[in-house]
Amino acid sequence: MTASSIAGGPVALLVGAGDAIGAAVARRFAAGGLQVCMARRDAAKAKALIDEVVASGGALQAFSVDARQEAAVQDLFAEVEREVGPIEVCLYNAGSNVNTPLLETSESLFRKSWELACYGGFLTGREAARYMLQRGHGTILFTGATASVRGGAGFAAFASAKFGLRALAQSMARELGPKNIHVAHLLIDGGVDSEAIRKRMRARIGDKVDSLPPNTLIQTKAIAEAYWALHVQPAYGWTHELDLRTSIERW
Repeated sequence: MTASSIAGGPVALLVGAGDAIGAAVARRFAAGGLQVCMARRDAAKAKALIDEVVASGGALQAFSVDARQEAAVQDLFAEVEREVGPIEVCLYNAGSNVNTPLLETSESLFRKSWELACYGGFLTGREAARYMLQRGHGTILFTGATASVRGGAGFAAFASAKFGLRALAQSMARELGPKNIHVAHLLIDGGVDSEAIRKRMRARIGDKVDSLPPNTLIQTKAIAEAYWALHVQPAYGWTHELDLRTSIERW
């Protein structure tokens, strides 16, 4: 664990939080006054972000976790609740966006994609609900994708996992909503402006990637603002599913 915060206040726990969406959400929720705990495979990779958030007056900690392991997820929640504060909002953002032809999709690839994009969401969502139900309130958020609603060629593994995560979110929302737990699914329908996406695009179109119109890719800041808006919605006007895309995205 890498840490810098003041223990005791409400917590935003972000599981599967990397350098793109996860980092943007961490900044936004820290700016909103929550203690932010990022959980990823290697907590040390969050050091620069921790320094940035702390320098701006926020509170951020990072934890190492394998979201596919039940005991590891349970230990994560227990540690955060014990050492940091009550988890007010939990985001599951992990996923494995693999594009592989069907006949080249191995059993191992399919299973690992499901474990990360769907099963880990179940473990995280269930554990968040366990603590939030004791307090009678909370927000559980899931990151979806185009593949959550449309299975494209080459995406048998990823799409089936994302379809499953969406169904999980719906079931949780219907069960937990009447108990004052807001469960929401953000469907990100388009490419996200991140280092990984720009690297893939550069391989296809070369240096043209540096002069793309600003509305070509979804900005991570916009995603973070959408999650914040979902979290602060009053119970008399909850959104369960929100789709997000740029103005030029075809849908």
